[in-house]
Amino acid sequence: MADRINISSGTPWEPVVGYSRAVRVGSHVHVSGTTATGPDGKIVGIGDPYAQAVQTLTNIASALEKAGATMKDVVRTRMYVTNIADGEKVGKAHGEVFGDIRPATSMIAVSALVSPDMLVEIEAEAVILAADQGEKTR
Repeated sequence: MADRINISSGTPWEPVVGYSRAVRVGSHVHVSGTTATGPDGKIVGIGDPYAQAVQTLTNIASALEKAGATMKDVVRTRMYVTNIADGEKVGKAHGEVFGDIRPATSMIAVSALVSPDMLVEIEAEAVILAADQGEKTR
């Protein structure tokens, strides 16, 4: 049976809501819905869906790194946008990271996110290949 590792981003609401930024079980890493929150806890790129997507993907990369994975290990993403008209800008940021990796993905329009300043939220799932596990966890 594989061990479970919970990865925290250190935000104060993780223990209150009861979730982890990411969870690794064996070679699988699941990254929670992630937004454009900067290191200071404030939203980056207010009003700019592209900038928010870039920051969100940076936050996902950080969570994956803490779990011993990289963006190259991502097999699935889900993008949530509050305005489907922003889809092209969010998709551009996604493509800049995943253009060669090509994970399965979805883009879904939602009525709102936790804060009205948040325009995009992205989830990711990764699978670390057995050959890479030893290198990435050292």
